[in-house]
Amino acid sequence: MFEIGEDQGDTAGEFQLWKERQQLTQRFPFPQSHHDLYLNPETGVLGMVTGMGTNKSASAVMALGLDPRFDLSKAYWLVAGISGFDPADGSIGSAAWAEWLVDGDLMHEIDSREIPEDWSTGIFPLFSKGPYPEKRPPNQGEVFQINGDLTEWAYQLTRDTELSDDPTIAENREHLEGYPNAQRKPFVMKGDNLAGMTFWHGEHLNQWANKWVDYWTEGQGSFVSSAMEDTGTAQSLFYLDRAGKADYDRLMVLRTASNFTVPHPGMTAAESLLSEGEDYAGLAIALESAYRVGSRVVNTLVDNWDVYAEQMPYEVETEAEEAETDAAAE
Repeated sequence: MFEIGEDQGDTAGEFQLWKERQQLTQRFPFPQSHHDLYLNPETGVLGMVTGMGTNKSASAVMALGLDPRFDLSKAYWLVAGISGFDPADGSIGSAAWAEWLVDGDLMHEIDSREIPEDWSTGIFPLFSKGPYPEKRPPNQGEVFQINGDLTEWAYQLTRDTELSDDPTIAENREHLEGYPNAQRKPFVMKGDNLAGMTFWHGEHLNQWANKWVDYWTEGQGSFVSSAMEDTGTAQSLFYLDRAGKADYDRLMVLRTASNFTVPHPGMTAAESLLSEGEDYAGLAIALESAYRVGSRVVNTLVDNWDVYAEQMPYEVETEAEEAETDAAAE
């Protein structure tokens, strides 16, 4: 979704490790979007940088999906990016595979200083008359469910991935009392994503994020990561699927923790946000986690492309398990 400076050889953003390690050497000019495309012509892995925000991700994915230079009808799509994590769920450097993507922009909002006394929040669904109505309004892009079977396959494939750590971060997490998952070494989990153009921070908004995701997924999703693009990506792929240009069921979303959505103990929300705004303490290990976890999926798809081009990986595994069961029964 973003890069810092050059695409290689300097401080890495979300693209640089992929370009270097996946040997994405063939450049395709892409003036209709944020950033040029890069391909490994041997493996067929194509890397793109969408730009930050749901507007850029939606337009970039749509532009790629309609580009006549590429046939993406059988492509798998992997979002691999950093995010803010709820410390109740994970530690800095941890990675979460999402099945639910919830939008944090489509809503009504009243400033907190003006909300009615009996309201818990000034944020509430479009075309409703207050927070969290019992009858959920029609989904107009507030929530996307992606292929849960593919998400589970990716998680099972990568759950034992050894993630990098950092001595300073390891020392800092010891002070996160009350957050046992935030005190763990980086690990791989499943957890859902809230996407929005506003970079929010603080305990009150973190409580809202948890409840908003729970509300729109009807209790099936659990907020873990906060980022700025993923509902835009999903919306465009949904439309491209309808047009026969892409397969929405082949979308995977992986987010890693570069920072927390709440302040560290002893800091105000403003102090915490401003300090992280200068430099994410966990940027380097979050980028490394995104590559280590995500590349296991990419490499597995590439190595088995003769099968996975036509069948989902979990379908192949299910068939193999059934064949083994039948053989054992005989």
